[in-house]
Amino acid sequence: MSDSSRTDPGPRRPAGGAVVLVVVAAGGVVGALARAGLLAAVPYRATDFPWPTFAVNVVGCLLIGALMVLLERVWTARPLLRPFLGVGVLGGFTTFSTYVLDVQQAVRAGAPETALAYLGATVLAALGAVWAGDAAAGWLLDRTRPGGAAR
Repeated sequence: MSDSSRTDPGPRRPAGGAVVLVVVAAGGVVGALARAGLLAAVPYRATDFPWPTFAVNVVGCLLIGALMVLLERVWTARPLLRPFLGVGVLGGFTTFSTYVLDVQQAVRAGAPETALAYLGATVLAALGAVWAGDAAAGWLLDRTRPGGAAR
């Protein structure tokens, strides 16, 4: 009379769902507050190149590139770091919505050249920053670990 379907709950799944949601939300709060503080500290006019938002997005992308290397090569046994730091903190720190709002405000303020320059520069710099963060973190890890540059 041992019906395993009544006593065996089935295979266990790693922590997910609600735990990951809480971790992402907590990280998002940290990242968004950091961004809001930085953007409030450096005001700019709608016709200016939005350097503060540009810097936040590029620095965030640099850190995302480095983080992915660290998660892949160093912090492999920490499954909640990616959702907390990558999606939460750095996702909350970087901002596509403010980027688009800055473009819209520049166009409405009569500075379409600034808007176009900002659109292109942000995409190029952000992609370059992800690559640079990845390359720099990999290079540093290769030089600080036994065995030198071999992966």
